[in-house]
Amino acid sequence: MTQTLADMRRDYTRDGLSETQAPLEPFALFEQWFAEAVKTEQVPVEPNAMTLATVDADGRPHCRVLLLKGLDARGFTFFSNYDSAKGKHLAANPFAAMTFFWPSLERQVRIEGRVERVTADECDAYFQVRPLGSRLGAWASPQSRVIADRAELEALLEETEQRFLDRAPHCPPHWGGYRLLPERIEFWQGRSSRLHDRLNFRLQGADWLRERLAP
Repeated sequence: MTQTLADMRRDYTRDGLSETQAPLEPFALFEQWFAEAVKTEQVPVEPNAMTLATVDADGRPHCRVLLLKGLDARGFTFFSNYDSAKGKHLAANPFAAMTFFWPSLERQVRIEGRVERVTADECDAYFQVRPLGSRLGAWASPQSRVIADRAELEALLEETEQRFLDRAPHCPPHWGGYRLLPERIEFWQGRSSRLHDRLNFRLQGADWLRERLAP
């Protein structure tokens, strides 16, 4: 197995990333890359899938895959249970990192910054466009807690369905959105012989500093 892993390699030759291709701020480039990923990545891959890393109160890192659900000049928005493990991590240490990887385009984007909760109106607006099953699941699942078995989860869902039998589920108080306010965004484009292109944007005051990093 070790030898097999050591022999796994791929030479990246699809594209490059030069300073002339990149604006002086990162959001326009991210939106361009994301649009290309939506067109290029093959089903069932979700181009808005990202790895989110948080740190708990003991300084131990944790990561998981989530879906990006909002993007504007303020930052990158995702939703979760506030009482989940990640919610507790962010309450204790409101900083996180997220990574997007689009293998078909041989591209990766790394984002780091402070995280804040979005407004109640934003939570409500997104919650109401979720499928009914997802809205019921937000009420039913005690996310990240230990449960006895699948039957317990199904019983919780059935109880929730009965609770909202004659009315639409509203947004739970324990569920909502987070916005990562980026302080650093790195764009990585795979290149041949592992001499990859890396353009890094660092926030300095109100302005972005763009710099090239060695691969």
